Amino acid sequence: MSTAAAITQPVSTSPPSVRSVAVIDVGTTAIRMEIAEIDSEGAVRTLEGLAQAVSLGRDTFTKGRIEKSTIEECVNVLGSYKQRLREYQINDDDQIRVVATSAVREAENRLAFLDRIYIATGIQIEPIDEATVNRITYLGIQPFLKAERLREASAVVIEVGGGSTEALFVRNGQVYHSYSYRLGSVRLRKMLEARRTPSVKVRDVMQNQIVRTVEQISMHVSEDDAPQMIAIGGDVRFAARQLNISKEEARIDIQQLEEFTDQVLSLTTDQLVQRYHLTYPDAETLGPALLTYVMLARDLKMDEVLVTNTSLRHGLLNEMIQREESVEFNQQIIRSAIDLGRRYDFDESHAVHVAEMSKQLFQSLQKEHNLDHRYELILYVSALLHEIGMFVSMRSFHKHTMYLIGNSELFGLSEQDVQIVSLVARYHRRAAPKPNHQGYESLDREGRIVVAKLAAMLRCADALDNSHSQRIETIDCSIENGRLTVTVPNVEDLSLEQMSITDKGSLFEDIFGKSVLLRASRISR
Repeated sequence: MSTAAAITQPVSTSPPSVRSVAVIDVGTTAIRMEIAEIDSEGAVRTLEGLAQAVSLGRDTFTKGRIEKSTIEECVNVLGSYKQRLREYQINDDDQIRVVATSAVREAENRLAFLDRIYIATGIQIEPIDEATVNRITYLGIQPFLKAERLREASAVVIEVGGGSTEALFVRNGQVYHSYSYRLGSVRLRKMLEARRTPSVKVRDVMQNQIVRTVEQISMHVSEDDAPQMIAIGGDVRFAARQLNISKEEARIDIQQLEEFTDQVLSLTTDQLVQRYHLTYPDAETLGPALLTYVMLARDLKMDEVLVTNTSLRHGLLNEMIQREESVEFNQQIIRSAIDLGRRYDFDESHAVHVAEMSKQLFQSLQKEHNLDHRYELILYVSALLHEIGMFVSMRSFHKHTMYLIGNSELFGLSEQDVQIVSLVARYHRRAAPKPNHQGYESLDREGRIVVAKLAAMLRCADALDNSHSQRIETIDCSIENGRLTVTVPNVEDLSLEQMSITDKGSLFEDIFGKSVLLRASRISR
């Protein structure tokens, strides 16, 4: 729903320790912008919030593409936002983040849309996938989950958007599952219009569509958890305000919410616009979204729903603060990978040990590989999952590993990240990457180089635990006489590992131009 401006005039100057930033969310029903200040302590102060209705979802979910008139409407909105940003002296790329969700991501002419926006306004829009939406949503709600009453609780965090429904399953403040479902309020409304559903049957058809997603969500909730349901999104916040519950963290009785939902569904779009002063896109989505929240709460046997004021823009702002991924967040990604490995009965001790060896290699060889620090996590996850294909078959299990990873959701990793993880794990053995290999051929040069470098290090790490005994606990790496020397303390006989490193080290030599030698150091007494 639209948000009013917090101030009417921009601040002309800011203290040196404060920087002004902005985030823009190009959504299914509106383009929303939030301008804020971030101080040196990481505290955020919102300066202004703007929202302009644009029916991107109506175009994409009915015609499959964004109409020219809608594109020009977006150009005008973003052009006016760009002028507002200049008034706040927000001009640099690192001061602004612009993302688009399903309405743009799924449009067949999305590239033409993105190019037109950039040519007209200079604004670069990043279409984000479902996994990235989940990660940003978590960053937005993370401070709320750390509150004492939720720190040790189980919760289902739900946002019914225009194009999809996002669900985070949380226990003790940590995400243990995240899923995205192709059920959205705009998508549902357009489906009804396309079928020309009679008004008397609208609710029944909606319920039939919603119940499938509700059943999928419920499958991931254990009866022993007794979770709370946390609802985020403009529609449910609007309902809270109409029920005179205007706190930032409101608890709505399900019976109250259901009665209000019945009232909304009994009105036409025009009547909703007139009664509640809504935009037409917001009026169209209100009923389907609220009905989804009610049906899910009823299915989970909830008496109340906790509504927060969190939005995707809060997560984007928190992400701008946390340019360097926090240790806590990385641990959540690792836990998600371990959960996936356990699903396929992996050798957890070996997997974790190879991951730790990979981490040591990555850190020791920073000057050689020259990769961004985020790839350390990608390598770690690849190492954790490099053998899960054995669940399918021992024969060519590295290929099965690639398939399983590529078709799984790993919390906190984008689709592109998951693709790289799957390829690095695939190349931990056997053939080196080739231009005609599935998945690898679709990467650009930078992506291919990243995969090759990480796979070369993973092969060495895996060779160091060839016996699956975890007897090599630490290593020291150095470049000597044009080769990589890996010194291993406190291990007398390295013949097995040296044979394995000779077999697997060829990729490292091809990529880095250095052979690999293992060397035992003096055993401490």
